[in-house]
Amino acid sequence: MHFPSREQIAALRERYPRGTRVELLCMDDPQAPPTGTMGEVIGVDDAGQLLVQWETGSSLSLIPGVDSFRIVQKGGQS
Repeated sequence: MHFPSREQIAALRERYPRGTRVELLCMDDPQAPPTGTMGEVIGVDDAGQLLVQWETGSSLSLIPGVDSFRIVQKGGQS
């Protein structure tokens, strides 16, 4: 498994700050929320995955470059 560099993690955290609202377009995972589900980014882990709290109650992470999603509203820096 390839892990992103510190610089790549920092860039992801800047692009997807806490509070960013996202819409799921496609995720190849049997536990994935339905397409169109909205969620809120609660952080970016050290592996570069977006930690998301989905409106369904799920907390399944998004993997940029693998999962398909779009930013609906950018969050603010805390």
